[in-house]
Parts: sequence; structure tokens; C-alpha cells
Amino acid sequence: MRVLFDYHELWDVVESGVSALANNAIGAQRVAHHDQKKKDKKALYLIHQGMNDETFEQIEGQTTASEAWIILSTNYKGDDKIKRVLLQTLRRQYELLQMETTETVDVYIDKVLALTNQMKTNGETHSEQAKVEKILRSLTPRFEHVVAAIEDANDISVRKDSFKLEGGELFKGVFANFSKLE
Repeated sequence: MRVLFDYHELWDVVESGVSALANNAIGAQRVAHHDQKKKDKKALYLIHQGMNDETFEQIEGQTTASEAWIILSTNYKGDDKIKRVLLQTLRRQYELLQMETTETVDVYIDKVLALTNQMKTNGETHSEQAKVEKILRSLTPRFEHVVAAIEDANDISVRKDSFKLEGGELFKGVFANFSKLE
């Protein structure tokens, strides 16, 4: 949503709100205040349009974009304590994540990437090399020879650029020839 607000030049109104108009305001100040209020209503309209029914109920009584945004950011961002607990849970899931014997490599890589993306959303990032190493060490035993070949062919500590995980496509491509094993 922030990108949308920036595009429409509304972010300053959403972030700061509209200041009150002074009683002794002159014409130019009144016009500027009117323009700010107009921007505020436009931003509030965009927020309303982006909500599903359940979320809309949380903000429907708010009269300014700033008030609605504060509620949404509080509800979706969470406070630091909640984030820390969630991040700890995600870390634990990441540590324990192993490829299931019935799982394909593509599905497993997607699982690892989804989990690391959730962790990134909550403030913890993993390097591409760390993701590759996690995937390689947690594959099922039937891929041990594949992992050994990959490690021999691509020293991942030196050549991590060859393992870019943008959507896992290159890494999945390495395993494409081995999908017959699945």
C-alpha cells in the first residue's frame, strides 16, 4: 500500500495526518488545508478499497487515513514482543525443517524459501549461501550423491553466486536431471 500512497503523493498525509487549521488562517492557508484534507480522504478511500470485509470492520469508524493506517500497522506489524516470539517459532521450524521422503525437491525448496521469507518479514534475513547450505544438508539420504556432486562441482563457500535462489529456479534447475529419482 505504501507504494500506492507514494505514487499518488499521499504518504505524508497517511504518515503525519492533517494538522488543524488555525482560527486566524488566511486564504492560502485555507486552500492548503483543504488540499491536505482532500488528500487525506483520497488516502482513506484507497485504504478502504484495499481491505477485505473482515479487515474493513477494524477501520470503518476511522475518519482519517492516519488513524486507519495506525490500526492496520499495529494489527499487521505487531509489537516487538510478538515479533520476537513469532521469529523464535520460525527459527525453530527452520532448524527442524527436513525434506520428507515423499516430497519433491521443488516442493522442499519452496518450503525453505517460504519460511525464510516469513523470517525476513519479521526482521531476520538469510544469505543465499545459508539457504543453499540448509537445503543441501537437509535433503533426504537418496540425494547424498547429488549433494556431493554439487559440492564438488561448485564450491559453495567460494562460488555462492552460482546458486542464486531467486525463487529457487537455478537451484531447482540443478536438480532437474535428478527428478527421475523421485
